[in-house]
Amino acid sequence: MERLCGPKLPFWVANQTLHTDSPDLPECFQLSVLSWLPCVYLWLACPPYLFYLQRNNKGYIMMSILNRVKTVFGLVLWIVCWTDLFSTFHELRQGDTKPPIYFVTPLVVGMTMLLALFLIQFERLKGVQSSGILFIFWFLSVLCAIVPFRSKILQAKYQSEISDKLRFTTFYFYFSLIVAELILSCFNEKPPLFSNIDTDPNPCPQSTAGFLSTMTFWWFTSMAIKGYKNPLEAKDLWSLNKRDSSEVVVPKLLREWEVEQAKAHSSPEEVEVLLSKQKDPKKPSFLRSLIKAFGPYFLIGSAFKLLQDLITFVNPQLLKLLISFTKQKGAPTWWGYALAFLMFFAAFLQTLILHQHFQYCFVTGMRLRTSIIGAIYRKSLIITNAAKRKSTVGEIVNLMSVDAQRFMDLTTFLNMLWSAPLQIILALYFLWQNLGPSVLAGVAVMILLIPLNAAIAVKTRAYQVEQMQYKDARIKLMNEILNGIKVLKLYAWESSFKDKVLEIRQKELNVLRKTAYLGALSTMAWTSAPFLVALTTFAVYVTVDKNNILDAEKAFVSLSLFNILRFPLNMFPQVISSIIQASVSLKRIQDFLSHDELDPDINLMVPQGSLLAVVGHVGCGKSSLVSALLGEMEKMEGDISIRGSVAYVPQQAWIQNATLRDNILFGKAYNEQKYRCCLEACALTQDLEVLPGGDLTEIGEKGINLSGGQRQRVSLARALYNEADVYLLDDPLSAVDAHVAKHIFDHVIGPEGALQGKTRILVTHGISFLPQVDNIVVMVEGRVSEMGSYQELLKQNGAFAEFLRNYSLEDIIEEDEATEALIDDEEDFPDDALSNHTDMVDNEPVVNEAKRHKVFWEYAKAVGPLLSLFICFLYGCQSAAAIGANVWLSQWTNDAAQNVTQENVSMRVGVYAALGMAQGLLVMVSSFTLAMGNIGAARKLHYALLDNKFHTPQSFFDTTPIGRVINRFSKDIYVIDEALPSTVLMFLGTFFSSLSTMIVIVTSTPIFAVVIAPLAFIYIFVQRFYVATSRQLKRLESVSRSPIYSHFSETVTGTSIIRAYGRHNAFVLMSDMKVDENQKSYYPGIVSNRWLGVRIEFIGNCIVLFAALFAVIGKDKLNPGLVGLSVSYALLVTMSLNWMVRMTSDLESNIVAVERVKEYSETKTEAPWEVEDKKPSSDWPSQGNVEFSDYSVRYREGLELVLKNLTLSVKGGEKIGIVGRTGAGKSSMTLCLFRLLEAAGGEITIDGVKISEIGLHDLRSKLTIIPQEPVLFSGSLRMNLDPFEKYSDGEVWKALELSHLNKFVSNQPAKLELECSEGGENLSVGQRQLVCLARALLRKTRILILDEATAAIDLETDDLIQSTIRTQFEDCTVFTIAHRLNTIMDYTRVLVLDKGQIAEFDTPTNLLFRRGIFYGMAKDAGLAQ
Repeated sequence: MERLCGPKLPFWVANQTLHTDSPDLPECFQLSVLSWLPCVYLWLACPPYLFYLQRNNKGYIMMSILNRVKTVFGLVLWIVCWTDLFSTFHELRQGDTKPPIYFVTPLVVGMTMLLALFLIQFERLKGVQSSGILFIFWFLSVLCAIVPFRSKILQAKYQSEISDKLRFTTFYFYFSLIVAELILSCFNEKPPLFSNIDTDPNPCPQSTAGFLSTMTFWWFTSMAIKGYKNPLEAKDLWSLNKRDSSEVVVPKLLREWEVEQAKAHSSPEEVEVLLSKQKDPKKPSFLRSLIKAFGPYFLIGSAFKLLQDLITFVNPQLLKLLISFTKQKGAPTWWGYALAFLMFFAAFLQTLILHQHFQYCFVTGMRLRTSIIGAIYRKSLIITNAAKRKSTVGEIVNLMSVDAQRFMDLTTFLNMLWSAPLQIILALYFLWQNLGPSVLAGVAVMILLIPLNAAIAVKTRAYQVEQMQYKDARIKLMNEILNGIKVLKLYAWESSFKDKVLEIRQKELNVLRKTAYLGALSTMAWTSAPFLVALTTFAVYVTVDKNNILDAEKAFVSLSLFNILRFPLNMFPQVISSIIQASVSLKRIQDFLSHDELDPDINLMVPQGSLLAVVGHVGCGKSSLVSALLGEMEKMEGDISIRGSVAYVPQQAWIQNATLRDNILFGKAYNEQKYRCCLEACALTQDLEVLPGGDLTEIGEKGINLSGGQRQRVSLARALYNEADVYLLDDPLSAVDAHVAKHIFDHVIGPEGALQGKTRILVTHGISFLPQVDNIVVMVEGRVSEMGSYQELLKQNGAFAEFLRNYSLEDIIEEDEATEALIDDEEDFPDDALSNHTDMVDNEPVVNEAKRHKVFWEYAKAVGPLLSLFICFLYGCQSAAAIGANVWLSQWTNDAAQNVTQENVSMRVGVYAALGMAQGLLVMVSSFTLAMGNIGAARKLHYALLDNKFHTPQSFFDTTPIGRVINRFSKDIYVIDEALPSTVLMFLGTFFSSLSTMIVIVTSTPIFAVVIAPLAFIYIFVQRFYVATSRQLKRLESVSRSPIYSHFSETVTGTSIIRAYGRHNAFVLMSDMKVDENQKSYYPGIVSNRWLGVRIEFIGNCIVLFAALFAVIGKDKLNPGLVGLSVSYALLVTMSLNWMVRMTSDLESNIVAVERVKEYSETKTEAPWEVEDKKPSSDWPSQGNVEFSDYSVRYREGLELVLKNLTLSVKGGEKIGIVGRTGAGKSSMTLCLFRLLEAAGGEITIDGVKISEIGLHDLRSKLTIIPQEPVLFSGSLRMNLDPFEKYSDGEVWKALELSHLNKFVSNQPAKLELECSEGGENLSVGQRQLVCLARALLRKTRILILDEATAAIDLETDDLIQSTIRTQFEDCTVFTIAHRLNTIMDYTRVLVLDKGQIAEFDTPTNLLFRRGIFYGMAKDAGLAQ
């Protein structure tokens, strides 16, 4: 340095800088280091930055006033610097030789100003609106210029005259200009020309945010305020940044993946021959394509992480200096202030850098998810059927939801892979410096705790799996119960099923309790770990060597280092396990993306414009023929070609969750006339009148609110509207009734229909249409056995003729039934199944502030008010123990100052250990008590919900979508079982730890109490904004997530149709839009956490600053132990403050579940099941007389009466048939007898007992019904017949024998224990009907109600049931709701209802004679002339 500055200007003078109350830096240091620092930074940062700008050009920005001012100031700065340079030359000419530094520095600074000037313009051309690089440069320049600024003023003060007037003036010019530049660089330029900001309705402010705004996430504030004022809606969300959207992200990944695939396929042959040992072909690596696509961006985040890790270790070192400063009596005070501000600055820098790192990681994670979902979706549209069979729809949806999610979660932690070891190594290095080898004892304890935590984690995982199984079983059972709730009510079986649910629930809670034991253990390990480590380290340190003295520096610096260690040590195992999970996911995704794809090019010889029918027995390969034509089957050999476009109608209609009109248009433009013709031809016009919204009615998933026939007709209308050249119709007529089928054949398919002149291939079972087709193909066992026209095939008398003989008989019978089926067709529609907009997504009730406290109180009540208080008390004790231990430690370190160490070492260690152990135990007890309280609450809440739902009247289930009720039992109960307890645990933990920090700091430096109020105010302010907004964002995110998956599973089931109609790209776009829509609410969610983090950590950093400042101010009164204590506590507080807000937010989101469960536990209940004082006698009803007197009923409040003033009496043993057109109130009569509908007026009496006065179970268990739809529950057949196990096996077999099931059951290996699958899927419909008959035979009461099944049932079963009833229920009163009149022609009397009133009531013969309504019906059915 002497060469540069000359002998007169020394570089460093210790007395002038450190050891004085008014420090100053020597001129040489000012001129060299301080002036060069910003310059060196800018020249180093420039090349990579220029490279980056070349790559990312955003379009240029117009020259603005701001830009011009910046440029002018830059020029003036350059002139000012070079004025100095020229004046030095001038002095040289005068003969006044200056040291070289006076030449070098102005030259360097001037050149740098030119570089800055160049950057200002270059950035403008590349569209940078606010430059971080230049901001930091100006900031550094100002920072470095502050020292000469002060020292020049001081010199002027002490000297009579300023020696170097010119340089004095230029410097202050220079200073004011760089301050101006710094201020100007805080402002933003206008967005570049032609950028999409102008066109976007709601652009994300991030793209235009300045450097400072980006670093502190200030640009998010507008959304936080909006969400606080009123609930956010989807329209308030910002558009997704272009660079995060599907259209950019997905192709990026697919390009890399294609490169990988090409590499794998193109290995040259010679090499293969040489390396023939390696048989397996090289697999394309999905991981490599992910890294290539998203690696570079992620690495920026990693760089931030590295910086942050290094800065983390600055604060313990500063703490060390601060403590040693408090020990030195004569040290100048400015040291202390400098240290305090340095601590604050380091912490603040760390905050900013950490959140930048998180932002990069989360955005990478988000892009990964988008791209993986996009890739899977695109692949699922083109994989072959063989590949599709390998993975079910559920599995593929899982790839999207679970596996893509895993990648997203992994990216946040991935950097811990290298960062955790780095932090551990650094921490150990500093600890070793501090305490020497004793550290190893502490490290040993840490390492021993790892297997313990791992073991707990493994065990917890196992319990979770077990609990999931119980949960699934419970939800499955609940689903069946809710679907069959009507039957349960009719049979009075509720209590049996309630016990079944509670039994599963009990098992579930037992597993939860075990998990809670483990949880308490792991919480204890996690809380006590740092303490145990400190204890062993300190104990070993003091006992190893007599000379080792534990003073405040060593103790508290070590403590803060141990606290740093805690995070990486605990994270590391988690990262490893999530990497293992992600690798499994990776393999699954890679396998799926490597499946074979279809070749969509195909060329059949069917004469153009002809109609070809394909017939054959079940399973002979008719549908496969159609698939082959679509190119969906694997081709073994041969080839197929189709000329022209294709329209396809599959056997199972595929309906999208969209409006009816969209389902028919299927992406084509709307043409009113053509559309109306299609509807007319497909007989859909009448149906539209039934639907509440006409053709704009929203159709539910899989078309749930359409009947089977309607779905099929919509599918047909879609094909018709899509004018193609070739029509493939796979049995479209099977699902519709005969008369409709005829209409459709005549108007659409047949020779006179809308499709005449097109090539049509029709697979059919209907024989009646065959004479009208051009050609017929007969298939037998997958081969074409005959082909020709109807007449030719009849002449051949081969397979076709036999086929006709088998079928034609049935066809004739079907015709008859069809007319009657027609009458009852519309009964499929209860008024409410068709709301105008089917409510797919369960809307969460918005909890308002006043109600929220009530909900918390409800939950505390469920836990138990006293227990709740006790839990808080335990947490208080635990914090007290922790504070006690640390206060004791600070006392112990003060021994060092008084030199009384050796005598009471053992006492110090002992008490420290005791306090720490007490804390550990209290942690365990408190978290366990809490878990017990939570489980108790979960049990109570679930029981109340279940009990209420079994007592809820039928009308509730008719008007509420089942999904909504199931949601309460699954999602909300899950939250109460699992999410809520852990949230409460974390909340209490962080709350008490923040509280104890405040207490410690206030006790050591009471003046700190002054700052608590303003800081707390800011904290609560930020917290309220965040909680309100983040909760809305979470809600929007979960609402927008399900459409992705439902759209996807819909697509997978309809791939062949989407392909046939060539709608592939449109569907990909739809999926992308749904994903982007979801990410649109996810992205602000991530940013809200960053926004919160920066603000809350800033408050934490202020606490550190004030704790240190007040320690410096009160230095003379405080001992080093207390300073160490209060500052090391303050360093910890940021983490717990941050988590406390997050937990408050989670707590408020999760507490909603309690409210939702509560809401459904308090719905109105039906009458009591048993009324003690009105119990009928055990043999009631002995005769079976039924009387209606002036009886009226309505379905629900506010609807019309369905039965109006019925009066009739039926003697015991009479057989009554009830008939009437649809909606006449036939079914309502049965519901009234069972009191599923309560009377609106009048009475029903059975054997003299008024049924409205007795308990529901007493009534329902004495009546028997054979319902219209046979409902079976999953479980054994025995359970389905007799859930209460009232009857002996003999009686059960007898019932089976009478219901003609005994042969079937005795052939089963399991006999009565035969497992029925859900809904009895493994029995045929007829068998299920017979099971219901067997139930009736077992109960055998005096009154039987038979609600006849409509056309679905086969005649044989029907006859069996009728004959059994005639023989077995001879002496009982029987009411039959008849759809086919021939069953009731021999009944005692027939009741004809019309519009809810009795039209006719007499014997069948008399009624036929009277020629009234009944005669008309009989005539239609061909039973009367």
